[in-house]
Amino acid sequence: MTEDTICAIATAPGGALGIIRVSGPESLSIVDKVFVPVHGARIPERKPSSLVFGAIRTSTGEVLDEAVVSVYRAPHSYTGEDSVEISVHGSSYIMQQVIQLLVRNGCRTARPGEYTQRAFLNGKMDLSQAEAVADLIASRSAATHRLAMNQMRGGFSKELRALRDRLLHFTSLVELELDFSDHEELEFANRDELHQLADEIEHVISRLTDSFSTGNALKNGVPVAIIGETNAGKSTLLNALLHEDKAIVSDIQGTTRDAIEDTISVEGITFRFIDTAGIRHTEDTIENLGIERTFQKMDQASMILWMIDASSPQEKFREITEKILSHCDGKKLLILFNKSDLITEAKAQELLQWMDAQKQHQDRKDWQHLFISAKQNLSLDELEHWLVKSAALPEVSQDDIIVTNARHYEALLHALDAIRRVQQGLDNELPGDLMAQDLRECIFYLQDIVGEVSSQQVLNNIFEHFCIGK
Repeated sequence: MTEDTICAIATAPGGALGIIRVSGPESLSIVDKVFVPVHGARIPERKPSSLVFGAIRTSTGEVLDEAVVSVYRAPHSYTGEDSVEISVHGSSYIMQQVIQLLVRNGCRTARPGEYTQRAFLNGKMDLSQAEAVADLIASRSAATHRLAMNQMRGGFSKELRALRDRLLHFTSLVELELDFSDHEELEFANRDELHQLADEIEHVISRLTDSFSTGNALKNGVPVAIIGETNAGKSTLLNALLHEDKAIVSDIQGTTRDAIEDTISVEGITFRFIDTAGIRHTEDTIENLGIERTFQKMDQASMILWMIDASSPQEKFREITEKILSHCDGKKLLILFNKSDLITEAKAQELLQWMDAQKQHQDRKDWQHLFISAKQNLSLDELEHWLVKSAALPEVSQDDIIVTNARHYEALLHALDAIRRVQQGLDNELPGDLMAQDLRECIFYLQDIVGEVSSQQVLNNIFEHFCIGK
């Protein structure tokens, strides 16, 4: 793969300038065939890290565009290969014509993530750093940006390598004992020191796996399900929070048949709102499928906004309470009395007393409630404040190591199982050959995260989700 020279547009359409990236062994000579500098040496003779002004010319000598070319020589480039970046005007026509010229002269178009994959294969970064590149591009908040920067700088990798190196030292001592199995009295690996190390590593890996729930919320957004009876105003609330007409709003019951999702950032925290089908008894097969999906989304959410029509709450509340409560355990729940602009102050006080009675009856003292009007945007600031407070996500700096990648999380779980077997083996005084196997397995999964043992299939699955040009 790395013997090919690749090219791709690296900038989004619509800008004033566009950049075409070229990387590979023939990148300098191929660009030299289509680019003529205004003065000075041709591209292959240029010094590394130099900028050259000139013109892109077609095979007939016609000037396609003026351009600035950046020259990078291996290994001092993003990919670790000879590379060139061509800056032209942002016209999609011009950029596509440049790509066609490069392809006709020996390039091939790059696959998604191929530049970063080459950087990994050429030792410019390890696999966790490469994955952080995609996270950095996709970051939507200050917290996700800081986490991606920390991982891209190698903070996560350094911690894992430190654990691996200490494990390797003791593993080699344990295996050395096996070479002298005829002398059972020999013990190269001090069992007390090994137990202490296993305890330390178990603590570190447990901390990393425990951080995944926070990392996942920061990366993908805190999932918030908006539920309730039909026509309670769920879709209106979603549209109000998003400041756009994402969901269809209608007086006809059962309009929302499927879950609708979108995200917003509130005080630097990303929330993923899920508008669900209204819960009611219906003979409509499609609507019932939507209601079943509502319960599934409730199970996936960490916060639930229960919408109740404040003008007539009691009957609907009794009808759907039992269906809802079993899906609310262990989640932050806020009951929203919507359409509060249509009721009197006396009615509001009556609802508060009624709600207190329901809390006692259901033994749900942790229930919280808020009067809002999604249509009139009343008390939505208070709702957003509740969301931020209830999310309780920590402040994140670029020095924090928080797991955000599902592949890393799975590997850490396997490593955690292995090191706990080592602890149990030490407690039960198991022979060294059994403990050595568990130590090796823990090392294997730690190495897998940074890409030292990853298969080609794993690499392909990772990089195919990158954007083209990166």
